Amino acid sequence: MRKIKIFIPALTVMIFALVFQSCKNTGTGDAESAASEETASNTVTLTAEALKTAGIKIEPVQLRPAAQKIRVVGDIQFNAKKYAHITSRAAGRIEDILAFPGDKVKQGQPLLNLYSPDFLSLQAELVQASERWKRLKGDDGEQATARALFESVKRKLTLLNVADEELAEIERARTIRPLLAVRAPFSGSIIEGSAVAGDYVELGGSLFKIADLSSLWACVHIYEKDLSLVRPGSSVIIRVGALPGEEFRGSLLLVGDVVDEKTRTIEGRVEVSNLPGKLKPGMYIEADIISPVERKALFIPGAAVQDHENKKVVFIRTGENMFSLREVTTGGASDGLVEITGGLKEGESVVTGGSFLLKSEMLKKSLREEKP
Repeated sequence: MRKIKIFIPALTVMIFALVFQSCKNTGTGDAESAASEETASNTVTLTAEALKTAGIKIEPVQLRPAAQKIRVVGDIQFNAKKYAHITSRAAGRIEDILAFPGDKVKQGQPLLNLYSPDFLSLQAELVQASERWKRLKGDDGEQATARALFESVKRKLTLLNVADEELAEIERARTIRPLLAVRAPFSGSIIEGSAVAGDYVELGGSLFKIADLSSLWACVHIYEKDLSLVRPGSSVIIRVGALPGEEFRGSLLLVGDVVDEKTRTIEGRVEVSNLPGKLKPGMYIEADIISPVERKALFIPGAAVQDHENKKVVFIRTGENMFSLREVTTGGASDGLVEITGGLKEGESVVTGGSFLLKSEMLKKSLREEKP
């Protein structure tokens, strides 16, 4: 009786183990069957005749050199080499203003007229020194002194930004000009104007800020980890949110020497042409720096990639007349080639022509299988 009691629990354990193993095997078989069915549903087999008429073209997945792009952000700033703060070179009263913020001006164009007693005095000295120099032409010793005095006064007027032609006219006509013209140092746009007609300005008083906007700087922030991939002279592609779809190209002028402790970035300076005038200082930008350090990546022709159920897919040859659909992940594209970052290996054969026929055959096959 004792042996029967011991045997019954042991028999129960054995039965439970057999049932559990049976269920486990059934689950594994179902998974393998489902995987097999999924693979089969994504596979198309063509007859030899259909293969000829389909115009199927096949190319291998190749490893090619690829440019590395470092994504950065930044903003547009004035080109400091073409930006100037115009101040008064003499004390005086502003008589009239000839240019205002937003105006485009040419190099040498008068921006305002200033009544300056110092300017009047220097003109009078120039006329007197010129007459004395000419009067003493026969006396070599006195003439040298007179000429030195003339040149000294002339230099003082030059420092007031009086042009050589104006100096020659003053000397020739022996007439004093009542107003000193403040002129644009280069062609550009008036960014800021602080002058008011009738105001008295001291020597060095602020008048205008002018910038040549045909060339701007893009200041970008390069992460510390990307420093080894960038070099001065690298090409840069710039995009701004205000101009979707447009790209601006420039070159990296320099990479800074100091890492920002908070952002762990280094400032880079890019010079970019702005001849259309679309870029504005202060604009937020995104940019790609093209690294001179090349890498290897997998590429296939762009015609091989198709959209299927919101996924990027390609057909690969898996047999003589057999082709399978495979999902891939893509990177950048250039020159008709697409970078493959996942889903394919070097040397695999992908369909580059006739893939639409394969896709339609696969859909037909799927519909037939769905019918009861």
